Amino acid sequence: MEKVFATTKERMDKTINALKNEYASVRAGRATAAVLDKIKVDYYGVPTPINQMAAVSVAEARVLTIQPWDVSTLNAIEKAIQTSELGINPQNDGRIIRLTFPALTEERRKELVKQVKKTAEDSKVSIRSTRRDSIEALKKMEKASEITEDDLKNGEKKIQDITDEKIKDVEKICADKEKEIMEI
Repeated sequence: MEKVFATTKERMDKTINALKNEYASVRAGRATAAVLDKIKVDYYGVPTPINQMAAVSVAEARVLTIQPWDVSTLNAIEKAIQTSELGINPQNDGRIIRLTFPALTEERRKELVKQVKKTAEDSKVSIRSTRRDSIEALKKMEKASEITEDDLKNGEKKIQDITDEKIKDVEKICADKEKEIMEI
């Protein structure tokens, strides 16, 4: 039965980590290297993440610099950024690419908040799905006489407690990201 609890926690933690990674790539008006995580550059026929081809750093609050280790990849990186959904035009000076993040409009902030809330809701659905799977596993154990009916009830309560805790975590992470977007 403890194995079911451990698996439940592990799956729910993975959902929360996926949420955090998704939020890291949400462009909230300030420069962060995480916005480039989903962009791949065609490097000798292999789609390669930018952070594996260049040093990415935050020069100022809203300026990101990309300095490729191989200068010949500069144009390929610039092209990948232009064709991405990032919506920022890179400035190439022959050695370094600069990305200047414009300040967000009120309308864009509200759009981002909606996106953040939807992602949080998807995470909650995933956590509830994990809860359902875990309770089913406990019911199978009870049917196979591996645990008693009381153990099943206690197990269901413990799984519900874990679920409630993880849902609260998701709501806090969502609220923090919302606040970050609206403050900028």
